[in-house]
Amino acid sequence: MLNTAASRESAGRLPEAVLWDMDGTLVDTEPYWIDTEFAIAEQYGGAWSHEDALTLVGNDLIESGRYIKKRMGLEQSPEEIVEMLLDGVVARVQQAVPWRPGARELLADLHGRGVRCALVTMSYQRFVAPILAQLPAETFSVIVTGDQVSNGKPHPEPYQTAAAALGVPPRECLAVEDSNTGAKSAEAAGCTVLVVENHVPVLAGERRIFRRTLAGMSAADQPALLP
Repeated sequence: MLNTAASRESAGRLPEAVLWDMDGTLVDTEPYWIDTEFAIAEQYGGAWSHEDALTLVGNDLIESGRYIKKRMGLEQSPEEIVEMLLDGVVARVQQAVPWRPGARELLADLHGRGVRCALVTMSYQRFVAPILAQLPAETFSVIVTGDQVSNGKPHPEPYQTAAAALGVPPRECLAVEDSNTGAKSAEAAGCTVLVVENHVPVLAGERRIFRRTLAGMSAADQPALLP
C-alpha cells in the first residue's frame, strides 16, 4: 500500500483529505429518520408527509426539531424533539447499519494510501458512536458532529472545523455529500464536493462533481475529481 506524500504525488494529485458526510452518504440511515418522524407524528397526532421528511435531509438537528415542532404542533421543545428522534434512530442502527455501496471500501483504500479522512455529520455523537464502532478505529482522523458546532449545515462551519482540525486548507479537501444542504456547506467552506445523490436531487454547482455511486471507486480516481 502507498502511504507517503511522495507516493501520493506519484499516483496523481490526491486530495490532502477527504471529508465525509454520514447520513445518506456513508450509511443509508435516512429511512430510519423518516420512520421515526412518522412514528412521532402518529404518537402525538401531528401532521407529517414524505415531502416534510425530505425537507429535513442533511439539516442541522435543532433546525429539524424546530420544523417538526411547528409542523406537528408539538408542545415539546426542539431539543426534546431531537432526543426523541435520536432515541428512534439509535435503536434502529444498533440492530443494523445500512452501509452505502462502496463507502467502506473507498474509506479503506484512502487510508491505505495515506489520505486522511474526517467525518462531518449533523447527527449527534450518541448516534454516530455505534456506526463508528463497526469501522477500524483509525478510519477517521477527525470527527465533527452536530452537537460540536454552533452553526450546522448549510453553514460552512462544520467543514471549516474539520479542515482546520486536520490542518489542511479546505481547497485541498474533497467532501463527499448526498444533499443540497451538505453540498452548500462544503462548497461554502471552499471544498470540492463529490456528490452521490441518494434520497433527494442535488443542484449543479461550480465546485460540485456528480457520480452515480461510490461502488468501484478507489483512491486512484480522486485526482480526476480535483480542479
